[in-house]
Amino acid sequence: MTNTMMRRRDGSCEGGRSMDRRGMARVAALGTLAVGLVLLCAAGASAQMDDVDRARRMHDRIAGVPPDDATLQTMATHIGNGRADLAAELAMQNPAFYNVSLKNFVTPWTNEEITVFAPLNDYTATVIGMIRDDVPFNLVLSEDIIYTGANGLVNPNYQQTSNDHYLAMEASGVDLSDPAQLVRRTQSGLPGSQVSTSEAAGVTTTRAAAQAFFSGGTNRAMWRFTSMNFLCRDLEDMNDITRTGDRIRQDVTRSPGGDSEIFLNTCYGCHAGMDGLAGAYAYFEWDENAGRMVHTPGVVQAKNLINGNVFPQGYITTDNSWINYWREGQNSTLDWRGASDRGFGAKSLGAEVASTRAFSVCQVEKVFQHVCFRPPKSQGDRDAIEAIADVFEQNGTYRMKDVFAGVAEHCMND
Repeated sequence: MTNTMMRRRDGSCEGGRSMDRRGMARVAALGTLAVGLVLLCAAGASAQMDDVDRARRMHDRIAGVPPDDATLQTMATHIGNGRADLAAELAMQNPAFYNVSLKNFVTPWTNEEITVFAPLNDYTATVIGMIRDDVPFNLVLSEDIIYTGANGLVNPNYQQTSNDHYLAMEASGVDLSDPAQLVRRTQSGLPGSQVSTSEAAGVTTTRAAAQAFFSGGTNRAMWRFTSMNFLCRDLEDMNDITRTGDRIRQDVTRSPGGDSEIFLNTCYGCHAGMDGLAGAYAYFEWDENAGRMVHTPGVVQAKNLINGNVFPQGYITTDNSWINYWREGQNSTLDWRGASDRGFGAKSLGAEVASTRAFSVCQVEKVFQHVCFRPPKSQGDRDAIEAIADVFEQNGTYRMKDVFAGVAEHCMND
């Protein structure tokens, strides 16, 4: 693991003239006045907003396009009646919510570059379909589910060896909001599938996820991006040097650069937890030549055993078992609520991740950034996020449209 250090600039100035205290005070006063004017204008604009303005802003932010007059008036009426949630639901009926807004929302989750500028794929289409059909979102990492274009709608049909099906859908303008065009299927039922119903793990076992996160390396990337996308935490956020390290693999040096302190104080804290979890992916590989995911039940992929001579006393992967050491220590605050702290395979690990309170809060935080165009910045924002997460979990519904509606209502006066 690379130990990256951030260095602060010394704050010195070069080539400029110094400013006396009177000049500095004048600049400070002007700055304060400017900030005050901006805040005053913003407050005035908010105070002058009426329900039509709020409705228009809500629709623009949810669907990414302006509403027609009839929709705008109906949304404004809902808002005036204290039912902003119904206004938000109406905005979500616009096809652009699925074809544009949700596609831009989900696409960065599907690639290591975290870019929105990637084509439609089975990962993105599956998340869009789940949101559209109100599939409980806590199944996103464990369900035997995938969304494809309807058979015969585009050519070619779904393929295990290429993304051409989704490229054709995008090129032909398939309406992702239409259940007759974007249809739910099972991964296990697709031609050429290598996963059974008991092995399919939601978006984890889609072709796009495999290409991005099972390609090369040691499959640790799949855990890292699962944590980033569904717990809103990167490895540095999870680092805990108090956990047991018996699952740290042989390929991790215990003295990087000849300094064991680096390993003990940095690398150890990530690998102790991560290597305990990433074993769930031991039977998966991305075959670059074939252009497809490979799954070999009962056979550990060679990538999990590379560089065994780096530290021969390290853990040797023998199956796809996983153990969650982060249920204790500082990461217990993620509130793990799964059935067990250990299991086998990606499916059970996905269920473990989605059982946490952190999973629910993370989905709200991502929608907040997407709809409000800003991160949460006040206690009021934080309280709203927790309240929306409560609604999200209510009765086990995990309905993502409730999240979009709750966030849009919270930000409609921004």
